[in-house]
Amino acid sequence: MPARLDWGDHVWKDPEGGCILLHGVLPTIVYPRLMRPRVTWNGLALFESAEIVDLWVQEEKDEAESPGVNLSHGMISGGAFGIFLDEVTRVEEVTSGRFPDPEPRRLHRNAVRHDRPVFFIEPTADDEEWNKHLTMEAKAASHWRKLLGMVSIGGKWRKRVKKNIFDAQKPPKGVSSNFGSAAVLSATWWDLSEWLVGPEVCHSRNQRFAARLRGALASLREDFGDEAVLLLPLYLPHRNSILEALEALPKQEKVSLDSTSPERLEEE
Repeated sequence: MPARLDWGDHVWKDPEGGCILLHGVLPTIVYPRLMRPRVTWNGLALFESAEIVDLWVQEEKDEAESPGVNLSHGMISGGAFGIFLDEVTRVEEVTSGRFPDPEPRRLHRNAVRHDRPVFFIEPTADDEEWNKHLTMEAKAASHWRKLLGMVSIGGKWRKRVKKNIFDAQKPPKGVSSNFGSAAVLSATWWDLSEWLVGPEVCHSRNQRFAARLRGALASLREDFGDEAVLLLPLYLPHRNSILEALEALPKQEKVSLDSTSPERLEEE
């Protein structure tokens, strides 16, 4: 298992053929070219539902009309994500606070432009099991102990930052060392988000995602055989949990292939 905040892209090979390339990203942060995937990939997986594309388009329209409006909304929303945005936008030499989320959006545009299949790993709203999971998340997050804990979210944030500093890794050569600070802040936001719903609910989600990832890769194998490469951009601190879930080899779950828009989109 790689170091928690290791910057390298990691490959998971499915015993039935093909592989998944896990590309760790940081929320709202623009990656320089040196940190973007260099390998050839055949399909894209996103830890989102298909509706995310409409949200991205709306965020782009909002930004065109009022630059920075999404960042402002995020910062005043409070919670761990609001703290993250407030602190990460203060980190020098790191372009952050951008909406829609830069790296997933860029890769989606790339997939559309090159007519590559896109798999949305989050189940659809009519999925009964997923609705049960979302209910479990809501119940866990609304427990009185968690609500009381949110009162002292600032203190929890500072304690977690101090802990995550020890996980920081030196960015690739030619990239500002301040990306290490951004990764620490991202990990802190992620940890507090996971704490809110609890380890059991997170484990259940990761197992479902892993099963659907294997299903998406199986679909790619139909066209590309054992050489199939599925690219998965995911938040850097989430990567190792997904690797562990994949190693458990959950039964493959079929994922419907997204019919990508025919419009020509330039890669950002």
